Amino acid sequence: MSDSPKPRDGVMDIAAYVGGESKIPGVNRIIKLSSNEGPFGPSVHASKAHATEAINLHRYPDGGAVALREAIGKRYNLDPVRIVCGAGSDELISLLCSAYTSPGDEVLYSQHGFMMYPISAKAAGATPVTAPETNKTADVDALLRAVTDKTKIVFLANPNNPTGTYLPKAEVARLRDGLRDNILLVIDAAYAEYVKLDDYSAGIELVDAGNNTVMTRTFSKIYGLGGVRLGWCYAPENVVDVLNRVRGPFNVSSSAIAAGVAAIEDVAFEEMSRAHNDKWREWTAVELQKLGLDVTPSLGNFLLVCFGDDPDRNAEAADQFLKARGIVIRRMNGYGFPNCLRITIGLEEDMRAVVDTLAAFLGRNDTDANQ
Repeated sequence: MSDSPKPRDGVMDIAAYVGGESKIPGVNRIIKLSSNEGPFGPSVHASKAHATEAINLHRYPDGGAVALREAIGKRYNLDPVRIVCGAGSDELISLLCSAYTSPGDEVLYSQHGFMMYPISAKAAGATPVTAPETNKTADVDALLRAVTDKTKIVFLANPNNPTGTYLPKAEVARLRDGLRDNILLVIDAAYAEYVKLDDYSAGIELVDAGNNTVMTRTFSKIYGLGGVRLGWCYAPENVVDVLNRVRGPFNVSSSAIAAGVAAIEDVAFEEMSRAHNDKWREWTAVELQKLGLDVTPSLGNFLLVCFGDDPDRNAEAADQFLKARGIVIRRMNGYGFPNCLRITIGLEEDMRAVVDTLAAFLGRNDTDANQ
């Protein structure tokens, strides 16, 4: 038998990314709270803009996504020239790794950071390295201690998925100041739109301060556009030049561009989504804590909920109990939390159903979750 084509060394060491489940065999009506999707879907304006592009499917999109970059620039008072759009922020993360690392280089991130960081690092031939967290939060001192002469990129998810914790802007600035100038700091601000705290920043000012920091964002969360795959980054001109050399010439579709423009201009929809998330994230956290569960304070559109060690009442058992009742959430084994579940904030009825079901699972029928 002849030899078959073999991938580059290290590729087969990659554990493929596994998204949140969306189906349960034999169950027709699903409450899906596994993928941090917006509970309202996209705004009406974004849906209409997307549909309008159907008659132009035979045409290539604008390779520079000019209209989208201009809309983003207008919304955030940014220079559109310094914005690069991609097929989700995942693509931009991957492009940064492939463009700025080589075999033998290291990509650093916090212990419970987004799984696309090690995947993208390994795909580029680099070595992923983690730094321990403190109280499920990225630790600047630990990250700086983990830096070596091989470190080329540091990823910081802020807020972080799946913990929902964040670093204040002063701490992020301290991280940047502690890194060598030739290390690229990538601030993954996928959940920034949910945060309205005075001490938080998505990282724009650090991008503006030099030529070694990038901020990535996504349309998949608060804008409800996960299905079109759309993300963007704000970067120094030297990094923008590199990304535009390595990305595909038409990496963002026409329908995604149109939907993105409409979404980012629909401020009322964003504000409504954020207000709903604030209310029901807090309500859900309080009710789950009443049940005796460990809930990590979160700034995202999800909660990390941890269980005890009793095999009849642990996270695996809870997951199976929820599934049997048509509720899909996310196990966190791959993120180093084998006894925790991540629960997306959905509609009011979804959150009440989750709390009621977990109350039944724990034998706590005295819950006042419906009050």
